[in-house]
Amino acid sequence: MTYPTSSKGSHALVVEDDGLIRMDAVDILERAGYATLEAQTADQALDLLRRCHQNVSVLFTDVRMPGTQDGFSLARETARTYPHIAILVSSGITRPVLGDMPDQAHFIEKPFSARIVKRHLQQMIDENGVKVQ
Repeated sequence: MTYPTSSKGSHALVVEDDGLIRMDAVDILERAGYATLEAQTADQALDLLRRCHQNVSVLFTDVRMPGTQDGFSLARETARTYPHIAILVSSGITRPVLGDMPDQAHFIEKPFSARIVKRHLQQMIDENGVKVQ
């Protein structure tokens, strides 16, 4: 886990158990202008959010990972508890069905590219007025 060191709302939290995919997502979000926080499980992510939610404006999470919760559960909990956080959910195995994700969350299939991630961030701004970089 990593902890924030810079200003309010300038962070993206990347939750992914695969180290190479996590590094790729972190790189994409940092090039988009975010400082990043990292977690390997939903449980670690929720712990980070409890401590640092005011610094986080984007959650980027995988669906399947070890621990007591999956990425869909993390997305729903984040939307309910921290509605200011924009949510991107990604998977190469599982696709969401009705009720899996919060209404304003976006789903991205793996493999993803920087262009796709940035397009979804822009759509969240356009659709919901979510403040992201």
